[in-house]
Amino acid sequence: MQKILIANRGEIALRIVRACNELGIKTLAVYSEADVESLHVQLADEAICIGPAPSKESYLRVDRIISAAEIADVDAIHPGYGFLAENADFAEQCASSNIKFIGPSASVIRQMGDKAIAKSTVQKAGVRTVPGSDGPVETEAEALKAAKKVGYPVIIKAVAGGGGRGMRIAHNDISFAKEFHIARHEAEQVFGNGSVYIEHYIQNPRHIEFQILADHHGKILHLGERDCSIQRRHQKLIEEAPSPFVTPDLRKKMGRAAVKAASAAGYENAGTVEFLVDEKGDFFFIEMNTRIQVEHPVTEEVTDIDLIKKQIGIASGEHLQIDQKNIQFNRHAIECRINAEDPARNFAPSPGTIDLYYAPGGHGVRVDSHVYGGYTIPPYYDSMIGKLIAYGSERKTALSRMNRALNEYIIRGVKTTIPFHRAILRDPVFRSGNITTSYVQEFMSRASSDLF
Repeated sequence: MQKILIANRGEIALRIVRACNELGIKTLAVYSEADVESLHVQLADEAICIGPAPSKESYLRVDRIISAAEIADVDAIHPGYGFLAENADFAEQCASSNIKFIGPSASVIRQMGDKAIAKSTVQKAGVRTVPGSDGPVETEAEALKAAKKVGYPVIIKAVAGGGGRGMRIAHNDISFAKEFHIARHEAEQVFGNGSVYIEHYIQNPRHIEFQILADHHGKILHLGERDCSIQRRHQKLIEEAPSPFVTPDLRKKMGRAAVKAASAAGYENAGTVEFLVDEKGDFFFIEMNTRIQVEHPVTEEVTDIDLIKKQIGIASGEHLQIDQKNIQFNRHAIECRINAEDPARNFAPSPGTIDLYYAPGGHGVRVDSHVYGGYTIPPYYDSMIGKLIAYGSERKTALSRMNRALNEYIIRGVKTTIPFHRAILRDPVFRSGNITTSYVQEFMSRASSDLF
């Protein structure tokens, strides 16, 4: 490949620019009017403005992105995560324009993007899924029947969902009707698809995901797990690899299941297979993300494999030159998502101008961020400032480095989640590694707001 258009913004766009620079590939940044000062726009070889600040008039405009790609004569488009990354129509439009989409095919995105179809696909491959309805449920009566069959509590999930949207929990028949209609309405508003399905709600599980790579020649590998149990309203806040809960034997079993799921889908490129794991170590497939994940750096630091470069290589038709037996997990890595939010005000967004910015450094610390002193965080997009990653030979070392890095991180002018992460890093429950998806809710209920 000679030139790649980056159909995204923020830290992931800068991450792709850096990978392309190391590969000797030219980059084209597309940006909204609000992102003209963003670092990825300044560091890309070329940049084209594709519209006003609202994403529906810029980053979600397939026609403008394709036009920019044709004007600049690019070979491929990297979608990053979010926006159009899991949009099958966009992948299809790239293909019809003879532009390589760096990701799986449109048919695979459709197949795995519909969670009900994805469940059916992996079930046929022998991968266990959470007990639930046989596909989408259309009416309240049908949904209630499914809920009673799988047993309360249940979770109502949008088939086109993601990022924790279109998900509601019901504990009995009385609450079910209300939550069912709320979930359908939210799914329709956010995804343009109001279809939902029902699953048994596994209480206090761990959220464990497996990174996979698959080339065009039939080779599929897993790069181990990431523990994403630290989340708020189904949005991940802290991720680490490997999981302090997963044993070598469980890793082997879950890794095989992840590869089976990817193979059943006919998957190519980088992807993530997500599971819920109960206290007994039983695991259940919940979904597959057909893109690079926000938290991919923890896997990179543990395995020393550059996932963005692998994505580009696979899209170029290259063979994966690594074998499963040779993938080593020699380090421990932790990532904190640093957002422009105020934890003391229920994580209210805090856009604005950064007056002073100092990123931590030193051995075992990595910062993926597109901001700098004087940069204005716009109110139109997600509130991520960047990702702070700390790593070491063991979890204790990674925790110590993360604590040190959080104390060094200086961002003035906007509220951030740094104080929240500092408080969690001090918490004995978190440090013990004995955490589930209910951890943050429990932590917030016992933590004083003056910690933030």
